[in-house]
Amino acid sequence: MTYRVVFFDIDGTLVNDEKVIPQDTIEAINELKAKGTDVFIATGRAPYYFTKYMSQLGIDSFISLNGSYVVYKGEMIYSHPIHTNTLERLENSALSYNHPIVMQGAEAGFSNMELHEFIAASFQTLQVEVPGYKTGYWKEAPIYQALLYCQEHEEHLYTAKEAGYDDLHFVRWHKYAMDVIPAGGSKAKGIEAVLKHIGRSKDEVVAFGDGLNDVEMLSYVGLGIAMGNANDEVKSYANHVTSSVDEKGIRRGLEHAGLL
Repeated sequence: MTYRVVFFDIDGTLVNDEKVIPQDTIEAINELKAKGTDVFIATGRAPYYFTKYMSQLGIDSFISLNGSYVVYKGEMIYSHPIHTNTLERLENSALSYNHPIVMQGAEAGFSNMELHEFIAASFQTLQVEVPGYKTGYWKEAPIYQALLYCQEHEEHLYTAKEAGYDDLHFVRWHKYAMDVIPAGGSKAKGIEAVLKHIGRSKDEVVAFGDGLNDVEMLSYVGLGIAMGNANDEVKSYANHVTSSVDEKGIRRGLEHAGLL
């Protein structure tokens, strides 16, 4: 199979624990683009939290917010916001449990609590600025993803059937936080939108990832490659496991795919 499109997760895939893209990874992706391959970022981050990486890599196409907002060559081609009535209920519920929540649109994101330690801890992990404070942001802009701050033993307050959030999908990414996206949403859904737009099949696609929010993507594409630093569950969904990002994992994965 000749692969023609490649999607890269960011955290733990393109960037290491210091949130730096290794120079060898930058060089490998430049070589990949020079061969005419379509290259995309596919991340759970909002667009304003990875602009520097796009600039470093010369990439202007991406799947963001775990598949809910997709851009191809600078043009938005797919969006799937969460329903406003669901967001209102989720925010009120989170406030009643004293759980912070960050509402993320395509242009900005805001927290419903000020200076909360859980938010600070998670954004420190990403090494990006903590969002500002504003309740009811869902009234002002389409919200594609919420970050819900609770610990694992509290997840049932939202994920249990009786909680009534059948139209939402929850994915834990931090010990204090879960991503919240529309039910059925995923990076794979974003890839599907891209392929429809550019006229390619999923068999022509390679995807790299390391997190739980990558499992749908890895199992959907023609060649799913898990990073060596991924956990065993994520690796089980991949066709191939490469080395970690700091051990030339991207280059080795692209070589395995026959792209370099």
